[in-house]
Amino acid sequence: MKHFIVYSTKLILILLFMNACSEREPAQFTGELNEVKLITLNPGHFHAYLVQKDMYHQVDPRVHIYAPAGPELENHISIIENYNTRGEDPTSWDLEVYAGDDYLERMLEEKKGNVVVLAGNNQRKTTYIKHSVDAGLNVLSDKPMAINTGNFQLLKDAFESAEKNNVLLYDIMTERYEITSILQKEIMQMPLIFGQLEKGSPDDPAVIKESVHYLFKYVSGQVLRRPPWYFDVTQQGEGIVDVTTHLVDLVQWASFPEKIIDYERDIEMISARRWPTAVTRSQFESITRVPEFPDYLQPYIENDTVLQVYCNGEMNYSLNGVHSRVIVKWDYRAPEGTGDTHYSFTRGSKANLIIRQGQEQNFKPVLYIEPSDNDNLDEFEKVLLSEFTKISEKFPGVELKKLDNIWEVVVPEVYDVGHEAHFAQVTEKYLRFLVDGKLPDWEVPNMIAKYYTTTRALEMAMESE
Repeated sequence: MKHFIVYSTKLILILLFMNACSEREPAQFTGELNEVKLITLNPGHFHAYLVQKDMYHQVDPRVHIYAPAGPELENHISIIENYNTRGEDPTSWDLEVYAGDDYLERMLEEKKGNVVVLAGNNQRKTTYIKHSVDAGLNVLSDKPMAINTGNFQLLKDAFESAEKNNVLLYDIMTERYEITSILQKEIMQMPLIFGQLEKGSPDDPAVIKESVHYLFKYVSGQVLRRPPWYFDVTQQGEGIVDVTTHLVDLVQWASFPEKIIDYERDIEMISARRWPTAVTRSQFESITRVPEFPDYLQPYIENDTVLQVYCNGEMNYSLNGVHSRVIVKWDYRAPEGTGDTHYSFTRGSKANLIIRQGQEQNFKPVLYIEPSDNDNLDEFEKVLLSEFTKISEKFPGVELKKLDNIWEVVVPEVYDVGHEAHFAQVTEKYLRFLVDGKLPDWEVPNMIAKYYTTTRALEMAMESE
């Protein structure tokens, strides 16, 4: 793989950034070969390189990277080199790297690409987004795009700027591509099986999403090296505004598909709480390869040996009157043979749709259909088997398996492509949006609603303490 690194610490005057925001017409996309030219800005999270795990017809193999020099940049380059040299289906990325403290100013001055990819330290991410769209650059951003209420206000401004400059700002929602989530959403739109989405109550919500994650994990066959700042909630964001972004997105996407959500009118935040996960010094070193806690983590350290990371959270809210609960939990390392888990419950007037991912499911997500009325099971089964043929036609091979008084949705392995493959699926969809010249009408207001929900939940959780 060809790449070169330029080191500089020269400050670029803000005037250069203003010059970058010229009035010239933005590039129009047609889907032609190599017309999309990526800029990766300050990659510090593994999602940045997962976007490049595959090649795309529309994307130029030359990718411009702007970042400060250091281990995060080196790791990013190393992983992409591994993709380029792997034995099966190698990529052919050609990296042009600028490494210097003025990486943002240099990127805005040079504008060597037309799509900025963001996945890294979240402390400045919203600022990166705003500068990029102000400069007429499209943005494909990892979540979260905002980690506090101040960021949320800036993100709203960024969406206004993106519309003004005719560029697309979009976040990477990989969980929409997980097959059981897709099927849950599909069946929710089948009134003869699901009925109508119930309203629930704060104590008994109609929609529940819960995920459990682990700090120590493998990505692309290697132990994931997390940067030390990942454990600083002022830089990474707390759990209640990070992973919950996916869960809140799924609530909106499945419960009210393609419906515009007005966050000021349609969302009522009810309660929220947060709590820490304890990380020992040795655990911290095994994940970061840094032997000592950095000074910026001192406020969260107990007895000089245990780091308290606020990566757990719960929020309760109503969306268009439907009561929902979102929970995220983190631990150090999953037991052998297990991994991240997901639980999803949605109550319909005729059936509940439940996704479980525990030991019984071999830690793979499985969707179940549970009738609400056990007194009319024969009639429900008759309707279910008849209506489910629509699912089987749309998703060949997907079928039902009866288990006592519930039904398991059996999904062939061909649909289980894995989390890492979802990044290519999101990117492919974004590339189609670029050709269309717009996002679906509901996407922008619903992204705004999503980040209002997460950042307001954090604010409420902190206020309650």
